[in-house]
Amino acid sequence: MSTLRALLLPLLLLGLAAPQALAAGGALPSTGFQEAAAAAGDTAAAVQDAAGEAQDGGLLEAIDAGAGVVVGWLGSVLFYPILSFETTTRDGNPVQVPLVIAWLVLGAIFFTLRMGFINLRGFRHALQVTRGRFDNPEDEGEVSHFQALASALSATVGLGNIAGVAIAVGLGGPGAIFWMVTAGFLGMSSKFAECTLGQKYRRVRSDGRIMGGAMYYLSLGLQERGLGGLGRVLAVLFAIFCIGGSLGGGNTFQVNQSLGAIRQTVPFFDQYPAVYGLIMTVAVGIVIVGGIKRIAATAEKIVPFMVGVYVAACLFILLTHLGHIPGAFGEILAGAFRGDALYGGFIGTLVIGFKRAAFSNEAGVGSAAIAHSAARTEYPVREGIVALLEPFIDTIVVCTMTGLVIVITGAYNNPEFNDLVVTNQGAALTSKAFGEKISWFPYVLALATALFAYSTVISWSYYGERCFTWLFGDKASIWYRLGFLPFVFLGSIVNSTNIKDLSDMMIFAMAFPNILGVAILSGEIRRDLNLYWDLLKRGQFRVYK
Repeated sequence: MSTLRALLLPLLLLGLAAPQALAAGGALPSTGFQEAAAAAGDTAAAVQDAAGEAQDGGLLEAIDAGAGVVVGWLGSVLFYPILSFETTTRDGNPVQVPLVIAWLVLGAIFFTLRMGFINLRGFRHALQVTRGRFDNPEDEGEVSHFQALASALSATVGLGNIAGVAIAVGLGGPGAIFWMVTAGFLGMSSKFAECTLGQKYRRVRSDGRIMGGAMYYLSLGLQERGLGGLGRVLAVLFAIFCIGGSLGGGNTFQVNQSLGAIRQTVPFFDQYPAVYGLIMTVAVGIVIVGGIKRIAATAEKIVPFMVGVYVAACLFILLTHLGHIPGAFGEILAGAFRGDALYGGFIGTLVIGFKRAAFSNEAGVGSAAIAHSAARTEYPVREGIVALLEPFIDTIVVCTMTGLVIVITGAYNNPEFNDLVVTNQGAALTSKAFGEKISWFPYVLALATALFAYSTVISWSYYGERCFTWLFGDKASIWYRLGFLPFVFLGSIVNSTNIKDLSDMMIFAMAFPNILGVAILSGEIRRDLNLYWDLLKRGQFRVYK
């Protein structure tokens, strides 16, 4: 393993230092970023000028070119079309069933059946555990069940719920919402399985710090089954993909999409987008230096507030348009099963729905297992049951509400907003949709969007850091954090479509090693679940609240 780390470290450090490396070529001098940041304290124009100089110097073009190479190579594997149809989506792309979507769907179905529909029978118990009914403060761990759930939710309840839903409906029509909800329901089982393993194979250090996640159960779990070589390969692949996902989909993409919504209502950030990037960079930096405890403490305050504000706003629109809701559901159901063009429309809607749901709730990609491994509990299955609430809250509740608003307002089919659809400016499209009915609502959405993006970024910084330190040791943690922050700033000045493509791919790529490993270990998950469920039915667990 040490040889592999020695080979990977220079490559990953090069990737983390990409902005600085490009700067050395003349695009942005190594001191230019620092000077721009300092100047921003005096005037907003100074920051914008620095961003303009970077753009003129070719930094963004270089980033686009580099991303294009990765997108082309990785996309040919992840999105290899195992089925193709003659019809096209709204953006002109052919309707196809990509390999990675089939992999996620089949994995979620397998785990749902293998675990005996734990997504249904474990729901009530999940609520009991989350509210602290079984919390034992003496159990090993760094955070409570609720804090672990909040930390994981802060990474998933984000721009996927605002931007992703709008993109899905814009490209696939209202029927995409039905398949997003279906994906969320099945994904609850995937979350349970991977987070149970995250707890089971975590490592508790002498100082009380928890080390866990897919890279641990892939390497250690498969080693116990005599598949150590395969486990190490899968773990390394997962770690690399997670680091890439943390920099793109969990970072730059979030800042970029949130800016797209905020600039609709705050003209200042439309004129000076780099200022928004700088604010987010500083805010993120303040939190991530404290590790999981500070991230969890922040998340448990932000997540309930931001979800509450957003859901309340959605309910306000829905309640003031009650007469339109039955028709909206009718459009969703009709669109979900439309069979035009030899079922190409049906398959296209299904694929788009599942794709955006996977990007939203991350079920099957293994990221949440890193946060849940830090929870205080004696029983790994218990934390897995808590984790199944994430896709329910993220996709079945929040995404459905967003989708209903998009359909009721008709924004997804409004010719005036077509450019927002084809350029994947989902957050801006949602802002337009809400603004159609409530003139002041885009301001509420702007606040919610900023909070969603911020909470997602801080949680993904932890995911990426854990994978980075697993590869290279604890001393490498500071290098990852220093490399992470420039990508926050870049989110305010890069093209969203390129980032979206790369973000999708890195996060989706995590699903291949993760689902394969979890499927191999599914037998022991089911045995542990049966034992736990028997103890629960016999009332063997102590109740604390």
